[in-house]
Amino acid sequence: MSLPLSAAQFATLAAEGGEGHGGNHNSLSPYVTGFGALIILLLLLWITTRFNRDR
Repeated sequence: MSLPLSAAQFATLAAEGGEGHGGNHNSLSPYVTGFGALIILLLLLWITTRFNRDR
């Protein structure tokens, strides 16, 4: 399989959304994902600042 043929097939697959479902999962809410990521990043920031205190 040549590289241009692979790229063309991948582009077609991406445009179709995989199995024809549009590429979105109903169980993944963008709000839950966004707030979850925000909480994780704030937790990592808090941990980093605890270890980075000037003594």
